Amino acid sequence: MKNKKMAFERERFSTGLAVFFATLSSTVGLGNIWKFPYLTGKYGGGAFLIIYFLCVLFVALPVMISEMFIGRRTRKNAIGAIKTLTKKPFWKIIGYMGIVSAFFILFFYSAVAGWVYSYIFKAISGLFKDATMDGVESIFGQTVTGPLPPIIWQIVAIAVVSTILLFGVKKGIERITKLLMPVLLILIIICDIRALLLPGAMEGIKFLFNVDFSSVTKEVVLMALGLSFFKLSLGMGTIITYGSYFTADNNMFATSGKVALADTIVSLLAGLAIFPAVFSFGMKPEQGPGLLFMTIPLVFSKIPLGGLLVVLFFILTAIAATTAMMSIFEVVITFITEEQKLSRRKAVIITAVIVMVFGIPSALSANSTSLLSNIKIFGLTFFNFFDSVSSNILLPLGGLLIVIFVGYFLNRQDVAQELSNKGTLKNGGLIKAYLFLLRFITPILLLIVFLSMIGLI
Repeated sequence: MKNKKMAFERERFSTGLAVFFATLSSTVGLGNIWKFPYLTGKYGGGAFLIIYFLCVLFVALPVMISEMFIGRRTRKNAIGAIKTLTKKPFWKIIGYMGIVSAFFILFFYSAVAGWVYSYIFKAISGLFKDATMDGVESIFGQTVTGPLPPIIWQIVAIAVVSTILLFGVKKGIERITKLLMPVLLILIIICDIRALLLPGAMEGIKFLFNVDFSSVTKEVVLMALGLSFFKLSLGMGTIITYGSYFTADNNMFATSGKVALADTIVSLLAGLAIFPAVFSFGMKPEQGPGLLFMTIPLVFSKIPLGGLLVVLFFILTAIAATTAMMSIFEVVITFITEEQKLSRRKAVIITAVIVMVFGIPSALSANSTSLLSNIKIFGLTFFNFFDSVSSNILLPLGGLLIVIFVGYFLNRQDVAQELSNKGTLKNGGLIKAYLFLLRFITPILLLIVFLSMIGLI
């Protein structure tokens, strides 16, 4: 009996620094490398940044703190945490939506991560030397069309993440994130320095930071509002799960603020690595895979030491994809180990197999010429279905339920006790401000995000 009990004893992060790096790693992903900097430039530069920071303050941080509270208060997985806090069965939907969201995101995200991994080896082999637009388009088409290359690389990405997670919280997640987050930052700075030394680099800087309030529209505000929420991995159970590993003395207000700020800095540094180079060669920045997988290899191929730079760029992109996948995997793994009472090894294997089974159709439907692109679910390919349902429905709805649950259905004294570390932190003013936002501001803004995502606004 004692051995069985010890088998399910939960690990925790060892230090505050470990908490910070692990939580940051859950928020830093592929979106940092292309989506955030692109949207910043497209929607008014500095004006968009100001709106984004306000949205982080009023939407993202209250949700993040709530998820951290739920996780550390209960020391449970996404579903077990809710069951611990309330006996009312309805609220378990928060945990189940988190599990489903985690799976749906992994199904398509693992495919994109596979593309990134394959590009590291393409870059090392010199495939992008003297690249042309037709050449990089052809390479990207072969990468995503298949049938075998996208599947093989997707499995490689899943296998790398699974191997790390087999080592557990301290030896796996904590050790890897403490190593990879500083490496990612160093690689971005190296790319920044080289890009900023290019002639015409200032145009890329203006693209990112020019303050243009005349371009601010309802669409811009809604985009910033949605990005502030999704960018920090909220509503999918990752922060609840990582919060359950927090140290007892962790200041959750400080951690959430540092993570949000650091995540934004990483995104802007990525933009400084990309757009000065793009503008230096007179190219147009474009959103999504075109920027990451075609424009970047083409631009870097024309820069002195560009061959090395493109390798470094895709290594840092792979790091971002890997650490983000780790946090999402962990949501499911903790659920299986704690609710189904299976060993961590079995939980990792089961999760990996499920992601492979449903991820392969996603990988084979990501391109209009892909093998399964003609098979539709509600008019969407597998890839787009998993992306759309998770991003547009499950995540904003899950976040909305979390703030209503914590703001209206939990004892405020219990919340205050946990956030003040049983009174050891003198942060009563912050707690009052947080509870006010949680009850009266954040739910309204999240409802707006949800309605805009499903097309009602």
